Order: sequence, then C-alpha cells, then structure tokens
Amino acid sequence: MNFKRLGKSGLRVPELSFGTATFGGGNDFFKAWGSTDAGGASRLIDVCLEHGVSLFDTADVYSDGLAEQILGEAIKGKRNRLLISTKVTFPTGDGANDYGSSRQHIIDAVDQSLKRLQVDHIDLLQLHGQDYNTPVEETLSTLDQLIRDGKVRYTGASNFSGWHLMKSLATSDRYGYPRHVAHQIYYSLLNRDYEWELAPLAEDQGVGAVVWSPLGWGKLTGKIRRGQPAKPGTRAHDIAGTGPHFEEERLFRIIDALDVVAEQTGKSIPQIALNWLLGKKTVANVIIGARDEKQLIENIGATGWSLTPEQNALLEQASDVPPAYPVWLQRGFAILNERGA
Repeated sequence: MNFKRLGKSGLRVPELSFGTATFGGGNDFFKAWGSTDAGGASRLIDVCLEHGVSLFDTADVYSDGLAEQILGEAIKGKRNRLLISTKVTFPTGDGANDYGSSRQHIIDAVDQSLKRLQVDHIDLLQLHGQDYNTPVEETLSTLDQLIRDGKVRYTGASNFSGWHLMKSLATSDRYGYPRHVAHQIYYSLLNRDYEWELAPLAEDQGVGAVVWSPLGWGKLTGKIRRGQPAKPGTRAHDIAGTGPHFEEERLFRIIDALDVVAEQTGKSIPQIALNWLLGKKTVANVIIGARDEKQLIENIGATGWSLTPEQNALLEQASDVPPAYPVWLQRGFAILNERGA
C-alpha cells in the first residue's frame, strides 16, 4: 500500500481508505448501501489492516450514528494500528441546534462521535457540508479549540465549493487557526466536475482530496450496460433517484472504454476506475466500500500498478464533458496557465 501526505500536513495516509456507510443499515437509505454488523465489520477491518488499508472513514449521519457505533466496536484492541476520520454538520435530530457548523453543534457532535466510537480522539474531522448560516470564524475557532483539547488531530472540509473552501483557508491564515488539510469530494470517471475549480485550488493551497463514491454511486462496476439495467438489491437500483446526475449514453461510452483497458490489463472494471483516480496528483486518498470480503479484496487490487498514458487518454476522452464557465473560457488562453494546473 502506498502512503501519501495529506495535503501540506505531516500526516501520511494510505492511498485507499475504507468507508463505513455499509455498516448498520439503520434506515431505508443506508440499507441500500449495506447492513454490515459488528462481527462482519471486524472481519472487514482485519482484512483492510492486513493489506495496509489503515484509514477508516465514517460520519455521524451514517445510519443515524449506528455506523460509528459499529466501527467503535470493531476496532477494539486495534486503535493504535489505524486512523479514524468522521464528519459532522448534517442534521442528526429535530432540535434547533442539531445541525450546522456552529460552536454549539460541532462540540456536541464531536463528543457524541467520540462516545459512539469509544475513542479519545478523532484523527481527521471533516465538515460534511457548507453551513452558510455560521461565520467561518466561529467554526474555525471551535475546530482550533478541539485540536488544543486533544479531541481532534486534523481537520478538513467535505462537499465545499471553491470559494467557501478558500474563504476558510484564508480565515485560518488570518487568525492562525489550523488549516483544512483535506477536502472529501465526489470524483469519478462519471462526474469530473472536481477538475474544473477544486483541483486547481487543492494544488495551489495544498489540500489533499479524499474521494468518496469513486465508482460513480455504483454505476462504474461494469454491471450496468446497454440493455442490462441495475439489479434489485443494489444501490443503483434501490435508490436510483439519488446521487450524481449523468447521461446514460455517456456512462455506456465510459464502460466501453473500461472494457478495452480491462482486456489490455487483465484488471476488473472497478479496479481500473479506482486506479485512474489514484493517478491524479491532488488525490491523497480514495475511499472504497464493500459489503463482503470478496468485494473488498477486489477493490484493494486497484493499487500496486499504473495505467499507461494511452490508457489514461482513452478513459479521459470517453468521460470528457465541456466544463462550466469560466473554465471553458480560461482553457482558451493556455498562455495564462503555463503550469498547467
């Protein structure tokens, strides 16, 4: 397993981490992801550790906290061998302060996560989404205090727009607060919006991308093809109306290209889609999920090899879409971006 520095920080993380959204199945939405119990989670975590996957990602809203609870049970006796990242911000109850990035909510949410995880600190705490209601100064000063208190080691954002992430980084610089070192983002061959603004920002500011749903919300497994729709019991079928938008014909073009590379490399379609992401210079970590050991082993097989420049070009041509303004305009003046960021 290769390890990479997380942004400009000194923390080194494995290039693959394991996502726990499949743990618990505590409500209808997350049942479509999986319903792994503590026993099954413990086995999957052991397999991960055997292969160097030592970062485990969760969130307080996954199965209404059940995913954190199961992860906490499954890592007993293993805490010194792994890193934990979790997320707060999205609603966890019906109370007036049960959501957001206010001092009130963040402190309460972190304390509850620590209890569910049965640990004394969180290695990477990420804000799960943008809270436009709370001043960034309030949010960042709270995160600074949590680090000083030893409850959190590093902080990051998730699903932020470029301007909001930059505002947070600039505020940290102004007041001397710890900077976000990670941005957990959606990025896949199916949806490459990250490349337009967030990737150049990440490179310029030293923020490591942590990629969620790298297989396009279950669309890039090779099981969905022309005349072969998603099967019941899969996320792509059971919660088909959720997740990123895409054009069906474009998905099929991408799968066709993945088929060509699979024939050339002997690798599976998911392995190729994951490996393509691992080659991106701002990507520090890709989160993989699995309902069982076989699927987990296959996903781990995305590491230890590289696509050729020709194979990368084939995949990028098949998945390319015209960027939004002002990116398409800027790309017409390459002389203004000699570094090629």
